[in-house]
Amino acid sequence: MNLTSKAWPNLNRFCRASKVGVECKVPAIRFKGFSGGWEERRIGQLCDYIVPGRNKPQIFNGDIPWVTTPDITSNCISKSKSGLKISREEAKRVGAKIVPTNSIIISCVGDLGLVAKVSNELIINQQLHAFIPKENISNWFLLYGLSIRKKYMENVATKTAVPYMNKDNCNSIPVIFPSIPEQIKIGNYFQQLDTLITHHQQKHDKLLNLKKSLLEKMFPKQGADVPEIRFKGFSEAWEERKLLDNFNRIIDFRGRTPKKIGLDWSDKGYLALSALNVKHGYIDRNIDAHYGNQELYDKWMSGNELHKGQVLFTTEAPMGNVAQVPDDQKYILSQRTIAFEVTPHLIKEDFLAVLLGSTLTFNKLTSLSSGGTAKGVSQKSMSSVNVFVSKELTEQTKIGNLFKQLDTLINQHQAQLKKLNNIKQACLEKMFV
Repeated sequence: MNLTSKAWPNLNRFCRASKVGVECKVPAIRFKGFSGGWEERRIGQLCDYIVPGRNKPQIFNGDIPWVTTPDITSNCISKSKSGLKISREEAKRVGAKIVPTNSIIISCVGDLGLVAKVSNELIINQQLHAFIPKENISNWFLLYGLSIRKKYMENVATKTAVPYMNKDNCNSIPVIFPSIPEQIKIGNYFQQLDTLITHHQQKHDKLLNLKKSLLEKMFPKQGADVPEIRFKGFSEAWEERKLLDNFNRIIDFRGRTPKKIGLDWSDKGYLALSALNVKHGYIDRNIDAHYGNQELYDKWMSGNELHKGQVLFTTEAPMGNVAQVPDDQKYILSQRTIAFEVTPHLIKEDFLAVLLGSTLTFNKLTSLSSGGTAKGVSQKSMSSVNVFVSKELTEQTKIGNLFKQLDTLINQHQAQLKKLNNIKQACLEKMFV
């Protein structure tokens, strides 16, 4: 990346000498070869402002996209998700100006501060504002610079049931900027980051869609006893069973808390697996991270120790997340999460993990859930659920392995996305003033 840290005594002397009594505005880190303080102006001084249309168009039969706030889901925008388009005549009738390519649009009603660069000319509704950058400001630099001004926009907005920024509020947004070459360098860097993020997001979404499709086709649908697609060499009908007939027992500590057994959570020790950190296919160790010491573990889990690969299921808030114990470490089974001890000659653990997330089984469990905002399912209600299971353990193994590989790929892209977004956020904070 070729950035330098802010350890610049020479730069500080330059600022004090050239701008006596004026704070030198510089970012925490910047690219090598650039020095000197940044300049501050208002966006209205750096851009031409485009007034949104007075009214909503009535006739959508043109060729110019008409965009609204929900259309801003990435840094670039060229069309509306709804596909709405209007003609130049209709735009003129409602007083809407065409926003040219390379302009910057900002959401100014409700969810304030969403920004995007215009890729193809379009028309905005009354909830958006648009700016056309002048020669001394790079549009990409301006885009990313405005993305860190969300808090400012929320502070200056008119406080009503639905907050909004008027023209004056928008034109007053501060922009602190360096020379054009440095602006371009910064803009290019964040474009590259966004390209990587988009790449991993697309792969992640594609894998999720593939998994969803396979979950529907590799398990029998309602009224069928064989799946639509299966591995070569298997043709026998699947067996219908009660879901609970596949288990020797279910480990369920419903209602148990450390205080009820005379103890308390610790700062470290054995991680508690709860309905909040058991996600679809993995354990999130950063959410609801409670730990128990040896005494708590022994008193809580004695005789019910979990093992690697054991299937976990969240029964409430949220209901229906399925994961497996990831390793040979010891864990505490906390509230609203149950663990299954399978009958080995009937069902494989990897297959069970997939079966519980299959479309038909999940829909059955969902239909049995009860409660208010936090829907839950009990062992009693689960006892009425029938499932179809392959009697061939080899087929179960193949299905389990396939989805385990898919989950591994999905989690890798998810982890990479999280890492890249964290890098982007950190750089936005340190590379802008």
